Amino acid sequence: MSGTAFLKGHGTQNDFVIVPDPDGALELSAAAVAELCDRRAGIGADGVLRVVRSAADPDAAAMAGQAEWFMDYRNADGSIAEMCGNGVRVFARYLVHAGYAKPGELAVATRAGVKTVRIAADAADGTPGEITVDMGRAVLPGPDDVTVTVDGRSWPALNVNMGNPHAVAFVADLAHAGNLYDAPVTAPAGVYPQGVNVEFVVDRGERHVAMRVHERGSGETRSCGTGACAVAVAAIRRAGLDPAATGRAVSWTVDLPGGRLVIEEFPDGRIEMTGPAVIVAEGVLR
Repeated sequence: MSGTAFLKGHGTQNDFVIVPDPDGALELSAAAVAELCDRRAGIGADGVLRVVRSAADPDAAAMAGQAEWFMDYRNADGSIAEMCGNGVRVFARYLVHAGYAKPGELAVATRAGVKTVRIAADAADGTPGEITVDMGRAVLPGPDDVTVTVDGRSWPALNVNMGNPHAVAFVADLAHAGNLYDAPVTAPAGVYPQGVNVEFVVDRGERHVAMRVHERGSGETRSCGTGACAVAVAAIRRAGLDPAATGRAVSWTVDLPGGRLVIEEFPDGRIEMTGPAVIVAEGVLR
């Protein structure tokens, strides 16, 4: 990949190497992704966003009529992921930065389907506007007896799918999650055959929680957009405020180590996530 242009961006400190490949000319191997994401020997990131036109990638060609651009997202270990909420915001920020899009509404193809993004205009002082992503609908596939275990402690967890799998556990203290370098143990066996993102959550106030997360393939990250959505879904149901039952939209503030996201769920099940996204560097690989 010598000579390949790249950028670095983050959304609430969930950081990504952005690789522009509009015509789908690059072969991005798992090993190359892992090298780029290495925080000591590479650029360092939680994952890689390859920016490619949907029509130029076999995984997205069927969505080309709905979205010009496809977010080919890879975890830090090189594995392929279906979706990344913070990644979509950073991806959209790049498209504006590169002149491929303007503030307003934008469609982005992902392996979890086409996501609608709203990009707010920059503030008068140049501060980038926040970005809202329609994250689709959560699925609660069960079973009801999922547990998460760390260092001998176990908690019940809600199985939430946001295009990728999550196990959400409410705890008394975020420190109980341990170092989160290694994946927490989930049970029963076989519920998550392709691995799972595990969120640990504490209450902070009315409709306000804080969380830590282990992302499969990346370890603990500073933020996880789909994880924040899963956490809000779990918190909303824990509070008995399911919008499908009440007929009223509800929003939840979710604090992550890297910043704050606001999640809103609507009576039709749609979930929107709003937060920042910035580009911090660009260069050429040697």
